[in-house]
Amino acid sequence: MPLLKTHDTQRLPDRVILVGFGLRSQPVALFHESLDELARLVDSAGGLVVGRVTQRGERVNSAYVVGAGKLADIETMIAQSKANLVVFDDELSPSQVRNLEEHLSCKVIDRSILILAIFAQHASTKEAKTQVELAQYQYLYPRLVGQWTHLSKQWGGIGSKGPGETQLEVDRRIVGQRIQRLKRDLEKIDRERAVQRRGREGLFKVVMVGYTNAGKSTLFNALTRARVWAADRLFCTLDPTARVMSYGGGRHILLTDTIGFIRKLPATLFAAFRATLGEVTDADLLLHVLDYASPAYRHEAAEVDSTLAQINANEIPRLVVLNKLDLLNGRPVEPYHPTDAFEVVAVSAQTGLGLERLVAAIAERADASGRPIRVRRGRTARARIHWETEPSRE
Repeated sequence: MPLLKTHDTQRLPDRVILVGFGLRSQPVALFHESLDELARLVDSAGGLVVGRVTQRGERVNSAYVVGAGKLADIETMIAQSKANLVVFDDELSPSQVRNLEEHLSCKVIDRSILILAIFAQHASTKEAKTQVELAQYQYLYPRLVGQWTHLSKQWGGIGSKGPGETQLEVDRRIVGQRIQRLKRDLEKIDRERAVQRRGREGLFKVVMVGYTNAGKSTLFNALTRARVWAADRLFCTLDPTARVMSYGGGRHILLTDTIGFIRKLPATLFAAFRATLGEVTDADLLLHVLDYASPAYRHEAAEVDSTLAQINANEIPRLVVLNKLDLLNGRPVEPYHPTDAFEVVAVSAQTGLGLERLVAAIAERADASGRPIRVRRGRTARARIHWETEPSRE
C-alpha cells in the first residue's frame, strides 16, 4: 500500500507531480483551490511537489483521465524532475491506476489514498489507528486486482490457502476477515464513547468543528490549559480532546476539539470515523472555526456545512468563529454573512484577540440552557480566559 513517510530523516522525500482534471462546467477558482490543497496534502504527508499538470475538458478520459497530450507532458516532467510519484486530485479506478502506471513507469495514487496515508501517519491512539486501518482496507478491498499478493505471507503455514483458490481469492478473504475484526473493535469503541457521553450529560457541551487547518487546536489550547498538537499542517487532530472549562462563578462547560473536515473526503474514512463524529452530533453548541485569512474560506465554510448536514448536525445551534485575524495584516476581507442567523465572532487564537468576546458568547448560551453545573475539584481544566464574575460583553 503506497504511503508517503513524514518526518522521516532516513530517506529523501517523495518527488511528486500533481495532476488535476476539471470539467469546463466547474468554476476555475474551485479547480485551482483544490489543486493547491492537494499540494498542501502532499506537504503534510512529507512529499515534495516538483511539478503540476492540469487539464480542463468536456469529459474524463476513461483510460487515463487526461488526454494523450497531457499524458506526454507528465512523462516529460517525470524525466526532467526525477519524480517518483504522481498524485491525481480525484479518485482513480483500479484500471486507471494500472493503465497510468504501465504508461508512465511511475507510481500513481489518488487524493483518497493520499488522505488515508496522512491519517495513518498522524494516528497515535488505538481508536484512531483502528478507524484509519478500517478505512484503508475498505477503500482497497475492491481494488485487490493483483496488488495484494503479499498479504498471504502474513498468515502462512499449513491451511493458509484452500484447494483451488486463486491468490486474489485468498487476498480478499484475508482482507475481508480483517475488516470484520476492525468493525467489531470499532463497535466496542462506540459503546465506550456512549458510556463516556452519558457521564457528561449534566454539562453544556461545546464542540469545535471546521475545515482542516482552520486553527481549531490552537484555539482549543488558547481557551484551556491543554497542549493539543497544533501545527500548520492538515489533519493534526484525529482524536477528539475534551476539557472541562471554567468560565467564572464556578460555572463549567465541556469543550471538545475534533477532527477537521476537507473536500473529497474518502467515503470509507467518513464511515470509519463515526465514533469520533458522534461527539459532534451530541453537542449543545458548535463552534464553526473558519480560517478567515484563507482566500478559499467561503468554499471551506460551505464544505463544513455540507458535512454537518451529512451527519445530521446542521440543526445544532452554532457560533461562527472567524479565526487568524493576525494573518490579515490589514488586508481587507469580504465580510462574512452566514446563510443562517448565526452569531459571528472574530478572533486570533494565536494572539488572544477577541477571545473574551467569544467566551462571553459561549457563556451566554450555556447560562440560557440552564445546564452548566459545578464539578468536583480536580476535574476542571481551568481556562486561560476566565472570570470570577460575569464576563464583559465588550
